[in-house]
Amino acid sequence: MVRIGIVGGTGYTGVELLRLLAAHPQARVETITSRSEEGVRVVDMYPNLRGHYDDLKFSVPDTAALGQCDVVFFATPHGVAHSLAAELLATGTRIIDLSADFRLSDAQLWSKWYGQPHGAPELLGEAVYGLPEVNRDAIRNARLIAVPGCYPTSVQLGLIPLLEKGLAQPDNLIADCKSGVSGAGRGTNLGSLFCEATESMKAYAVGGHRHLPEIRQGLQRAAGREVGLTFVPHLTPMIRGIHSTLYAQVPDRSVDLQQLFEERYANEPFVDVLPAGSHPETRSVRGANVCRLAVHRPQGGDLVVVLSVIDNLVKGASGQAIQNMNIALGLDERMGLELPALMP
Repeated sequence: MVRIGIVGGTGYTGVELLRLLAAHPQARVETITSRSEEGVRVVDMYPNLRGHYDDLKFSVPDTAALGQCDVVFFATPHGVAHSLAAELLATGTRIIDLSADFRLSDAQLWSKWYGQPHGAPELLGEAVYGLPEVNRDAIRNARLIAVPGCYPTSVQLGLIPLLEKGLAQPDNLIADCKSGVSGAGRGTNLGSLFCEATESMKAYAVGGHRHLPEIRQGLQRAAGREVGLTFVPHLTPMIRGIHSTLYAQVPDRSVDLQQLFEERYANEPFVDVLPAGSHPETRSVRGANVCRLAVHRPQGGDLVVVLSVIDNLVKGASGQAIQNMNIALGLDERMGLELPALMP
């Protein structure tokens, strides 16, 4: 049985971890932390978990207690994992970080985008970027795993097949992405209130979103060179889900794009390439750890459009974190994650 600790368990990614781990046959959550909710029973905050975690209470983070766990998930704001990571790694536990603390390999670039000095630059050399469809071998036995962000997951999975084969012109890629309001977190946020977000849609952070350097880093690794990327996120009036519409110039019209995508993801349990002509819907991935893709070449021209949908809280966060845990511990990668999406 894998002993689990969760740091920062009161947010949406924290409760999603708990929901998914409740169905994992080899996982047992032993400690979950929250300074503000110390002593509160988990099921009193999240009654959907009654019958699964009835005796579990939130506690103040304690390195000794967390160090007794086999795996510690950080579902915390940016900067928190920096302060605890080295001490926890010294105890022998593995860290799977859902924040952005270790996603970027350049500490100065991280500081630029997150507005504070990087708190643990000495750990960046061993941090593994946890996109299984790209880094599975490195994830195996990794001590420190950085779970990709939600937008970066949907964008990279959609564009990587084209870039790996050198088919897409890398200078002018476009990612037009829409996300549900849960992506903003559980904290009080005027823009996420129902009356503010419903029956409306808006773009934001057009001048530069924090996920931009992470997406660019991953795409550059796939392309083997610098890429030019325009990334425009939007807030849409739904709770869960990301829909990314991705544009790339692919002058070689002889390539069978459908076959390319099907072959690239043929052995990936959580990437579903839909039949030619499909248009994936966010509701088809709600609550599931899967990315559904469709590739189009409108009017047979040079412009290729890839449609990518994920649940931002599952394949875009907590589900992918558990997928990483399974790989790192030598478990079946699909363990605890094979639940179908919720419909309607």
